[in-house]
Amino acid sequence: MEKVVIGVNDHAMAGAEKTEFDYSQRSQWLRAAVLGANDGLVSTASLMMGVGAVKQEIKAMMLSGFAGLMAGACSMAIGEFVSVYSQLEIEVAQLKRDKMRGEQGGREGEEDGGGQLPRPFQAASASAMAFTVGAIVPLLSAAFVREYWVRVGVVAGVSSVALVAFGATGAVLGRSPVVRSAARVLIGGWAAMLLTFGLMKLVGSRVM
Repeated sequence: MEKVVIGVNDHAMAGAEKTEFDYSQRSQWLRAAVLGANDGLVSTASLMMGVGAVKQEIKAMMLSGFAGLMAGACSMAIGEFVSVYSQLEIEVAQLKRDKMRGEQGGREGEEDGGGQLPRPFQAASASAMAFTVGAIVPLLSAAFVREYWVRVGVVAGVSSVALVAFGATGAVLGRSPVVRSAARVLIGGWAAMLLTFGLMKLVGSRVM
């Protein structure tokens, strides 16, 4: 009887460990998605603010933002695909070496490795989608505002709110202090937008 109880307890503990591991994996993916969206937001908003410092027309800001969205999403997807595919090749090669040495016991090793292997296309798609979600925020906020300074203020304001939301979400998923993380993301986004706007204003005044 005692052996049965111990076996059940061991099985329960193993199940708990597996559940915790799965949760950790999901948290890492979600946190990566939040960070990708944050990158899309900051880079696109900064690009729009920078172009807006030189060209006040709404068309110029929208075109620059859309170009930044497309370029950033493609860059994120390609970079993630190359990185994850390299990791996949390394892990597959390791599985083959382990199988040849007989260290993982044939089928069991194949099942465990096959279930955990990286997925390059999935990672690339997720990165591109996350970046796009973040980049859409400043684009939509500026789309229907004709007045220049109002448009700049709306982009900065909406982007700030989104930065706080992304920072807080990333902190929750990463189990770090929410207020500190949100403030760090917000200040970093402000710095990027102000620096881009200021430098472009300086360069534009001398070139044009």
